[in-house]
Amino acid sequence: MTAPTRSNRPKRSLHVPNVGHKAPIPLGARVGNLICSSGIIGKDPANGALPADAAAQAAHAFTNLRALLAAGGASMDDVVRLSVSVKDDSVRDAVNTQWLAAFPDPDDRPARHISVHDLQHGMWLQLEVLAMVQS
Repeated sequence: MTAPTRSNRPKRSLHVPNVGHKAPIPLGARVGNLICSSGIIGKDPANGALPADAAAQAAHAFTNLRALLAAGGASMDDVVRLSVSVKDDSVRDAVNTQWLAAFPDPDDRPARHISVHDLQHGMWLQLEVLAMVQS
């Protein structure tokens, strides 16, 4: 059996309109049944603008997370781990609001880790996901 080469395998880069990066990197990548993201921020998917408040950014970030997963053929049910970077601890409530809406069953939640980082350019939070697509 011959291993797939770059030219004959499916494209791995995942993109979401209006929420990607200015740098030459995709919002995420899928290889096999594994999806990993780059940093997903709270840009408004309708216009690409970054709102000033943390709650709006958190809502948009989770919307953008869902869009990335859908682009890779997955859903929130496929999330194994969510890493969250926040500008400061005041953002935790906004993240938890979206977290509980996305994963209401306490017995059916992915792993999660929150860390505080000096985020730039008006960002209050950034998500990174690891998901395993169900066949």
